[in-house]
Amino acid sequence: MSFVVVTGAGAAGMPTARQFAESGERVRQITRSGRGVDHPLVELVAADVNDADRLTELTAGARVLVNCAVPAYDRWAVEIPRMATALLTAVERTGAGYVMLGNSYGYGQVDGLLTEDLPMAATGVKGRARAMMWLDALAAQNAGRAQVTEVRSGAFLGPGPVGAYAMFVLAPVLAGEVASYPGDPDAPHSWHYTEDIARTLVAASRNDRAWGHAWHVPATSSLPVRELTERLADLAGAPTPQINRLHRDDLVSLARQQPLFAELLEVLHSNEHPHVLDSARTEEVLGVKATPLETVLQATLAGAVDA
Repeated sequence: MSFVVVTGAGAAGMPTARQFAESGERVRQITRSGRGVDHPLVELVAADVNDADRLTELTAGARVLVNCAVPAYDRWAVEIPRMATALLTAVERTGAGYVMLGNSYGYGQVDGLLTEDLPMAATGVKGRARAMMWLDALAAQNAGRAQVTEVRSGAFLGPGPVGAYAMFVLAPVLAGEVASYPGDPDAPHSWHYTEDIARTLVAASRNDRAWGHAWHVPATSSLPVRELTERLADLAGAPTPQINRLHRDDLVSLARQQPLFAELLEVLHSNEHPHVLDSARTEEVLGVKATPLETVLQATLAGAVDA
């Protein structure tokens, strides 16, 4: 009986493994710790996704491998190439389809709407790492060595620790404190619900038209940070949000005490300017629609309370 391999147990990996299982497919979820979804159709395996031989062994017989694993943010330049090589090697050896969870970093700075046919023009370290992961996989597809597709999202919304927004804005606002946001809080920005990300990954794995192409997750909203946060605060009964803007010089200064802030400099352009992903092709071909914003905000708040 066929099965699906899902790597990673983060904000996207967990709902992806769960959605596959809830639809009746057997899932082998691979994480370094061995943790994952508690479901009778999910087999949890502790393994290193950088180990191509072990990953090949675990993927043998799978219908598809869906990668939701990602290294620590400050280790992308070093670890993404090694991880990408192991994943691509495993699918080439086993014949499993390869569905990658990506993001918009590979495009670099773009003026206007982001579409999937934009070139991989990033010049920064993180953007180049993500771009090469896709371009190498696409080359394998074009050479007939693998079937690959990439699902791309912008900023995450949903329960649990889902990125910079939760850390920089959501937590302080719910605590009634002033938030500091790296970028322009009044610039339009695509927001993607983690359940919709999972739905898009699942849909791409089941549609022959997905192979060889990238797909944008439908956004639940393109509200600026300030407006989105006002909606969240209103639902939570929290005070009206106060959000200070962190400029590039602020991040450079903060990085002297906390190196994490330096990691944001390369991709600050996506927060300083409108950053909206077009998903018309995903909605038409893969049939995935965005979850309504209020539902997403309620889930985000419920996850913040539980955390």
